[in-house]
Amino acid sequence: MSTVQLDRSDERLSHDLTPAGRARAALRNVRSGDLGALPVVVGLVIIAAIFQSLNPVFLSSGNLVNLMLDSAAVGVISLGIVCVLLVGEIDLSVGSVSGFTAAIVATLFVREGWNWVLAVALALGVAILVGLLYGVALTRFGMPSFVASLSGLLAFLGLQLAILGDQGSINLPFDSFLVTFAQIQFVPPWLSYVLVLVGAVAMFATGYETMTRRRKANLSATSVPVLAAKAGALLVGLEFATWYLNRERGVGWMVVFFVLLVVLLNYAITRTGWGRSLLAVGGNVEAARRSGIDVRKVYLTAFAVCSFLAALGGILAAGRLASANLSSGTGDVNLNAIAAAVIGGTSLFGGRGSAWSALLGTLVIAAIANGLTLLNLDSSYRFVITGLVLAVAVAIDSLARRSRASHGRA
Repeated sequence: MSTVQLDRSDERLSHDLTPAGRARAALRNVRSGDLGALPVVVGLVIIAAIFQSLNPVFLSSGNLVNLMLDSAAVGVISLGIVCVLLVGEIDLSVGSVSGFTAAIVATLFVREGWNWVLAVALALGVAILVGLLYGVALTRFGMPSFVASLSGLLAFLGLQLAILGDQGSINLPFDSFLVTFAQIQFVPPWLSYVLVLVGAVAMFATGYETMTRRRKANLSATSVPVLAAKAGALLVGLEFATWYLNRERGVGWMVVFFVLLVVLLNYAITRTGWGRSLLAVGGNVEAARRSGIDVRKVYLTAFAVCSFLAALGGILAAGRLASANLSSGTGDVNLNAIAAAVIGGTSLFGGRGSAWSALLGTLVIAAIANGLTLLNLDSSYRFVITGLVLAVAVAIDSLARRSRASHGRA
């Protein structure tokens, strides 16, 4: 569906700007399959309610601080998965790439004595080349991304083992920036409140700009009072959350960094030609090609960004553990990153999703893992529950896609 068609559809659904009219428009959107973030938000509330009833520690400020810090690294990796899912592809090697690049950084920084900035820059550069390699394999040789990335999963795992050597682990200095940033650096309380205020103001400004642009095009648009109400609600909610976290250690800088990446990627997807090209290629690659979009370039950049973010997430995870070892990027890292993007609302069929889906999906998976840990339950329960949640998310996506198709025919 083209942007013009979306705008016209949006105009029809939201022509009545009264509260009752907006409620009816929202209900029509849900019936047509446009669920947005509703399922994952409801799921988060249910998960929180269940674990809080079983263990009152779950929603304590101290536990929430740890939960957010532990989820940031996987969340960054999941952001990259969103990019490749938007174009209807997949990258199964993000876990191996994250562990491989973490091993590169640890080796150069600790064993070779490099400056950590140079070590990180080289590792990120290698990751970008990996993503471009996947893109070339797809666009030049027609190799399915599933096969190419599965090959990469095995190859980069082997390279990780070779780099770490017989020792199998490289400990990062506890006083290094990589470790302190991931473990003990927190935003000063006053600054955390200021950052929330800046975010609310930015939300209002962005909405106002969109409103102005739509009105110039004679399309329906959200009114200023509604924009102010949304920004005010966001401000109050986040300020309260910030105050609650500040009762303990507060908001970690790594969490702020993750949220900043989400905002930047969301802007890139929704406000740039590159982002619109991602959605167009994922929606209908042939139509995108005929409209003049450089499909090959879109695939190359999507995989490059995915591998870049996988490496960045792996480096953050190594800093969180103060170590790069044989388990870095292995285990459930790969599956959790992919599951987070899908659970958060990014479609496996391409063309639908947002950066915020990585944030929401990561919170769901982290909440499940954290809650089960507090209950001292075996990790097998976590895999089973996460798998069930993923299955439900894919089923909802499939039903919503079918509903949109039938609604479009009607």
